[in-house]
Amino acid sequence: MSYEHLLVAVDLTEECDPVIKRAKTIALASGAKVSLVHIVEPMAMAFGGDVPMDLSQLQQQQFDQAKERMERLFNKYPDIHKGDSHLVYGQPRQEIHELAKKQACDLIVVGSHGRHGLALLLGSTANDVLHGAPCDVLAVRLQKKE
Repeated sequence: MSYEHLLVAVDLTEECDPVIKRAKTIALASGAKVSLVHIVEPMAMAFGGDVPMDLSQLQQQQFDQAKERMERLFNKYPDIHKGDSHLVYGQPRQEIHELAKKQACDLIVVGSHGRHGLALLLGSTANDVLHGAPCDVLAVRLQKKE
């Protein structure tokens, strides 16, 4: 099977390099387009949703930092077009699924830490994206840092 449009979910750390490289290898073999997506999660979710303070300024700083990191990725991978990539605010699973549908992606590529035990087969984001995805999902195993 060859793919036409890959959506690569990135966390904007160095750990996303193997994920991008794997996606580029697949894209090169099939002539597919590659789009990146990074999801900035609402800060209130990290605190259980009930925060007695305004987090909007911190949230904006987080979004601005993500923009800068995304820009560095484009400099590092100049063959990935900015216009095909997305910086989105929301919940990763929902936003990745929705974007994959809107963009007619036929493969979502995510990073996953190899964990022990059946319950920890995939990391939480990779596992969430896998379930209910509108297309194929490739979980690229990331190496543990020693």
